[in-house]
Amino acid sequence: MEAADAVETIQREMTSFARRARASAGRLHPELSLVSYTLLGHLEESDGCRATDLAAHYALDKSTVSRQVAALERAGLIARRQDPDDHRVQVLDLTDAGRRILAQVTESRRTAFRERLAEWAPGDLERFARYLVRYNAGPGHAPDAD
Repeated sequence: MEAADAVETIQREMTSFARRARASAGRLHPELSLVSYTLLGHLEESDGCRATDLAAHYALDKSTVSRQVAALERAGLIARRQDPDDHRVQVLDLTDAGRRILAQVTESRRTAFRERLAEWAPGDLERFARYLVRYNAGPGHAPDAD
């Protein structure tokens, strides 16, 4: 396979992967979109952050993040708190319900990946993991949260 053909195949397969990921997100938890899941995961990893930090990290428009944050607040999955260092700033945090749902969906996703990859050889899994890390760390990377 020539390089140009390989790039075309990669683009087509990554698009298929993204579509499948969005579709499966609804099955794992109907009220939690892939974007919501991603934002909750970031809040957990960062131990809370501002909405503007989420927008910058995922290269999303502030209005998109604002709508997502409002929906997550209405669902009781996140809450706002005042930043102790700057009382003008509000930090978003997971609620206990948000942590529970995030843990449930994360475990469901892990199970789905394990099932899909169950017949792969360990060496293939290791190479695939390294290639994905390399691809996502490459120049021009903007995390996909839409």
